[in-house]
Amino acid sequence: MPQTYRFPHRHLLGIEPLSPQDITAILDQARAFEEVCERPEIKIVPALRKRLIVNLFFENSTRTRNSFEIAEKRLSAEIINFDADTSSLSKGETLVDTALNLQAMHPDLIVMRHSAPGAHALLARHMKASIVNAGDGAHEHPTQALLDAYTLRKRFGRLEGLKVAIVGDVRHSRVVRSNLW
Repeated sequence: MPQTYRFPHRHLLGIEPLSPQDITAILDQARAFEEVCERPEIKIVPALRKRLIVNLFFENSTRTRNSFEIAEKRLSAEIINFDADTSSLSKGETLVDTALNLQAMHPDLIVMRHSAPGAHALLARHMKASIVNAGDGAHEHPTQALLDAYTLRKRFGRLEGLKVAIVGDVRHSRVVRSNLW
């Protein structure tokens, strides 16, 4: 009987630490969940039942934030959508202090987008919850890079040996930095 792959990382802060096996496992799991979304009726599975996820978006986001929230709901997670504008951050509380206050709620996972490069790594040093980087300044956007890899693999059946052109403002693109790893 094949052994189930166990993801060896506590956080997803960037693409560089991921092995090809890690990426393949993530893409394979994404395909399994895509099949759930393609069902004609019930599109919810209990994969994250009884798990608390906090979405911390300090930058505006339409696609990333809504994609995470829909996925979390379809996986049966409990969700808190943190609003920085109505939090004590507006009174001068630090990011770490805010995170430690949220930690008192015992979240299992924090999905964060922040304008400061490295903000996710800072949080990871102070939090018990796992951290997912949903974009940090012009530094990285690993979840978008994984989506790009998923799309390429779905279209071409593989990632190995493909030549990919990246166009746009590559100097200021956090996605490019993640895609290049």
